[in-house]
Amino acid sequence: MPIAMGEKMSRPYTTVLIAAAGLGARMQLGKNKQFLEIDKVPMVIHTLEKFDSLDCVDHIILLIRREDREEMRGLLDAHPFQHEIQLVLGGVERQDSIYNGLMAMPRETELVITHDGARPFVRRERILEILAAAEEYGACCLVSPMIDTVKISDDGIWSRLTPDRSKLFAVQTPQGFHREVILEAYHQAFSEGYYGTDDCSLVEKTGRSVRLVPGDFTNIKVTTPEDIIFAKAIYGGDQPCA
Repeated sequence: MPIAMGEKMSRPYTTVLIAAAGLGARMQLGKNKQFLEIDKVPMVIHTLEKFDSLDCVDHIILLIRREDREEMRGLLDAHPFQHEIQLVLGGVERQDSIYNGLMAMPRETELVITHDGARPFVRRERILEILAAAEEYGACCLVSPMIDTVKISDDGIWSRLTPDRSKLFAVQTPQGFHREVILEAYHQAFSEGYYGTDDCSLVEKTGRSVRLVPGDFTNIKVTTPEDIIFAKAIYGGDQPCA
């Protein structure tokens, strides 16, 4: 966002990368699940609106499939935002897509926030908590405590170990980083040919600890047809998108 002449920015310049380049095959829609409508509004628009409404966000990059470029541009034109949404083509894997976004972000970026386009129910207050934690600690992510007991199995048939559930957390997005922290993590990962399950796992590979920030159970990632039922229930609740 433009800064008036003589005005000094008192906070770090923040760029948000929203991953929306996956096909979403498990959703069985035959198209990108980002276009799935929740209360007659495409899911990706719900997600974008959360970050667009925050003045502490300076730049938003939406990572998309080449095949979706025209339809996505049409959606953005039909839904006005206070930020200009930069479209960047994603890659084969989510990690490739985020890297493309990192390479396209403004030079003045100091904080990087990564988020899944298919998590439209993240609360604005959680985004602000991630921004604060990222600035203070360098790397952070939203998490929720595990409710179910987890089994570890080598073959998917026999259980080998039941880890202590009190030490297990389900990882969510957004995740936040100092610019140099996430860039170092990505450069190291690609130099080693390593693909992680999320951005924080790449940071952990560099030896850095990641700060955990409590999230909400409603911050689901819409992945399967069953998730649509949960999504509609969440949206129909009291202030689900606050």
